[in-house]
Amino acid sequence: MSFLRFQSVNSAGSREINHEGYAESKKAIAIYGKSVFTVDKMRDYLPKPTFVELKDSIEGGKRISRELAEDIAQAMKSWALANGASHYTHWFQPLTGSTAEKHDAFFEPDSNGLAIEKFTADALVQQEPDASSFPNGGIRNTFEARGYTAWDPSSPAFLFETGGGKTLCIPTVFVSYTGESLDYKAPLLKAVSAVDKAATEVAQLFDKSVNKVTASLGIEQEYFLVDLSMYNARPDLQLTGRTLFGHMAAKGQQLDDHYFGAIPERVLAFMVDLENEALKLGIPLKTRHNEVAPTQFECAPMFEEINLAIDHNQLLMNLMEQVAKRHHFKVLLHEKPYSGINGSGKHNNWSLITNTGVNLLAPGKTPKNNLMFLTFFVNTIKAVSSYADLLRASIASHSNDHRLGANEAPPAIISIFLGSQLDEILDEVESARIAKKVRNEANLWHGIPKIPDLKMDNTDRNRTSPFAFTGNKFEFRAVGSSANSALPMTILNAIVANQLIEFKIEVDKQIKKGTKKDLALLNVVRRYIKESKAIRFEGNGYSDEWAQEAEARGLSNIKSTPKALDVYVAEESLALFEKLGIYSKRESEARHEILLENFYKKLQIEARVITELTNSLIAPACFAYQNQLIENVKGLKDLGLPAEAFSSQKNFIERISSHINIALEKSEAMRQERKKANEIEDIRERAIAYDESVKPYFDEIRYHVNKLEKIVDDNKWPLPKLRELLFIH
Repeated sequence: MSFLRFQSVNSAGSREINHEGYAESKKAIAIYGKSVFTVDKMRDYLPKPTFVELKDSIEGGKRISRELAEDIAQAMKSWALANGASHYTHWFQPLTGSTAEKHDAFFEPDSNGLAIEKFTADALVQQEPDASSFPNGGIRNTFEARGYTAWDPSSPAFLFETGGGKTLCIPTVFVSYTGESLDYKAPLLKAVSAVDKAATEVAQLFDKSVNKVTASLGIEQEYFLVDLSMYNARPDLQLTGRTLFGHMAAKGQQLDDHYFGAIPERVLAFMVDLENEALKLGIPLKTRHNEVAPTQFECAPMFEEINLAIDHNQLLMNLMEQVAKRHHFKVLLHEKPYSGINGSGKHNNWSLITNTGVNLLAPGKTPKNNLMFLTFFVNTIKAVSSYADLLRASIASHSNDHRLGANEAPPAIISIFLGSQLDEILDEVESARIAKKVRNEANLWHGIPKIPDLKMDNTDRNRTSPFAFTGNKFEFRAVGSSANSALPMTILNAIVANQLIEFKIEVDKQIKKGTKKDLALLNVVRRYIKESKAIRFEGNGYSDEWAQEAEARGLSNIKSTPKALDVYVAEESLALFEKLGIYSKRESEARHEILLENFYKKLQIEARVITELTNSLIAPACFAYQNQLIENVKGLKDLGLPAEAFSSQKNFIERISSHINIALEKSEAMRQERKKANEIEDIRERAIAYDESVKPYFDEIRYHVNKLEKIVDDNKWPLPKLRELLFIH
């Protein structure tokens, strides 16, 4: 292993920088959307009446007819072939958390045995992958393989280029033969539709010209880079995405000198290349910088419609992997690949935008605009307050558990940070005296504080808040870096939609009883402010005092993923999902099962890797090191030296034996616990058993392995360091 480490370090240090991406970066505007079948490109390939019909369908959310789909299929085929594509695929997001695709060629032999180019509406609209081979939570049996991918016209097709050529990728949903959704996109589209309808109805109380509300999203993506040779020398990184054993570097992030520092030249070359590829695919990457931890970085795009933003983020993660290889890097998207330093998140910046161009979460300059802002602002707070546990469940995973609650990541307690200015304004609105009889607008607003025209950065940021208002949007900071944002965004849009529906019902009741509209709006807003007050927190989310205060406020602090996931099948959640048509009860239960299974399987893999490394690498390295010491003691004895001359070596041998024996014992004990856990039939109980009985052994084994390193370092023994043999730092 010592030789392997030397080779890896030598390879990493002698890499030539790949500057190929710099040439294209000079013409970013020219390459933007080059590989996307945009509406403008459709105009070039479709007859004018067909194009107008398509545009109306996309903008109005209308179903596309079969005849129109046939015209689009021919246009899409012509464009793809003209740009070098040989195959097409339905690109979808199954419940594995990544993307999936099955490629088909554009040709078919005709009756004369000649190859013809063929791509019909049938191929565009629907394909049939194997539904039983993807996670389905019991919805499909192994012998029930049929499932369907169905075209999503709201997300444009694109060309993805690999070493094997170009493929036309058609974004789709994925459903079972019996109609249940088996992916992340279908429920998201339902949630987005629900929030559009509910928000539009509420917005029309202020502006009748609003006929559509779009959920907007900007996703900040954090990641680590490691040289490919170093990655290949680490079995734990390869198999689990994180270092299960590790030695803290003498210099980590304690000097804060990496954050926003000059980007290393080799990393910058990777970033430039990534940006070029992203721009071609219509991903509007705008920001790049060093993050806090060593070798940690971030990129962020412009805001987009939420469905497209999530498609682009999934595509971006694929691109990062592909581009990294060209630069001899490995991208680590695990939330906590190294202990003791910052982990990585995927900050989701969410807002609601009307078709008239108004951001419903941006305060206005007039009282009525202020009231519209207050309405959507307070309803969002109330939604999070009412369904905090469901929002917590949406970001729960084995890898994110390592990140939450430390090193600038938010804790597991869901709270909302507003900033002192808005916090005080809500308190004033709640306590202000409002005239019961409203004669004019001036009387209505008597005593109600006028919300100033807030700047985007009207308050400081709070890195310990999972859900923070940042001027004209909410930032959901708790989402993990490897996650598909569709799940937390499905939940967020669903709970906001539900809250707006309830708000409209309550306001309409008051208006029906004779209350003036503005007063009715204010009455309900004020009550919501009071009812959701417990979720608002402006302080340090890491402090023990906050944990105690949160408990007193009635807020949950669910640190374990298996227990956090239980809320998916709670009666209140099931009722919410069914009411909005997002998940059926069967779909909710299936997702609960899939997420639990994913949790314990990842723990199971980590446990196996720890056992394998301990038994096959660490123990033999320790024994080899002990043998060197034993030979040293024998040599000193043969020289006739007294026992005092080699007493320290003997003590050293004993201490090494003590720790490696315990590590091996704990490894075996963990194997037995795994065996017991695997015999538990109930998936929830099995996941909890892994969490509570198996996982604690990880730290115990690592403790004794780290002690072995420390023994060598403390004694400064002049033989090769054990760390060199283990290669675990």
